[in-house]
Amino acid sequence: MGKRESYAPGTFSWVDLATTDPEGAKAFYGELFGWEADDMPAGEGMTYTMLRVGDDYVGGLSEMDRGQRGAGVPPYWLSYVTVEDAAAAASRAREAGGTVHGEAFDVLDAGRMALIEDPQGAMLAAWEPRRHIGAGRVNDPGCLTWNDLQTSNAEPAAGFYASLFGWEMEPIDQDGELAYVTIKNAGASNGGIMPSQNGGGNRPYWLPYFTVPSTEDALAKAKELGGEVLAGPMDIGAGRISVLRDPQGATFAVYEGETDD
Repeated sequence: MGKRESYAPGTFSWVDLATTDPEGAKAFYGELFGWEADDMPAGEGMTYTMLRVGDDYVGGLSEMDRGQRGAGVPPYWLSYVTVEDAAAAASRAREAGGTVHGEAFDVLDAGRMALIEDPQGAMLAAWEPRRHIGAGRVNDPGCLTWNDLQTSNAEPAAGFYASLFGWEMEPIDQDGELAYVTIKNAGASNGGIMPSQNGGGNRPYWLPYFTVPSTEDALAKAKELGGEVLAGPMDIGAGRISVLRDPQGATFAVYEGETDD
C-alpha cells in the first residue's frame, strides 16, 4: 500500500478541488473513487471537506469563492508540492518570473502555503507541512498517482520549475520534436510536462491523475454520473489513461496500471 508519513521536498503531496457545487462533487467522486467526505470548519461560514479512502485522507474540496465565480473561473483541481519553507519558495517563484498570489500564509495549524502562478499561467501550491503532511496514501485505487502540466510552452515551463523546486527534467523527443518531459525529484519520477497543441489558446494547468482498477469501468461510471470523457482511454506502455471532466467542470485524469508502493 502507498502509505505516507512524510514527503521529500519537491514531491507532489496533495490535491484539492475548488468547485461550484460541493455536495454534487462529493456525490460524483464518492461514487467514482469510493471517497468518504469529512466536513470541517475553515473560518467564518466556510467549510473544507477532507476526502478519504478508508482511514487515509487523499485530497480535499471546498466551494469556490465569489470572486472567482464572478470572474468566470471554472472549477479546478489544485496540486500541492511539499517544500521546506513556503515563503522561500514564493521568493524563488518571483525571482524566476512567476507570480505569487499574496504572501505565504498559515492554514490553521496544518501547515503553511503559497499560491504560485508560473509565467505561462498555470497554478499550484507550495506546501510547508506542520500537522498535515499531505495525502496519507498515494498510488492505490482512488488515490493521487501523478501530475502533468499541460502547456504550449513546455521548455520555458521546465526551466521555471527546475529553478523553483530543483526538479530534474528529462525531455523525450519524437520525430525531432519535444513530446514529453519527465520530472524527477531526488532521482524519483515525480510528474511530467505535456506540450499541448492548443497554440496558447487555453490556460495552462496542472492535471492530477487518480489510480483506478479499470479505466473502462471508471469512464462508464463517470458518464453515468454526469461526467464527460475528454480523451482516451489511451495506452501509454506502463498502463492506460483517460482525461475526464466532472459535472461541475473540473478536469482530472485516471490511470490504470502498475504504480510504486
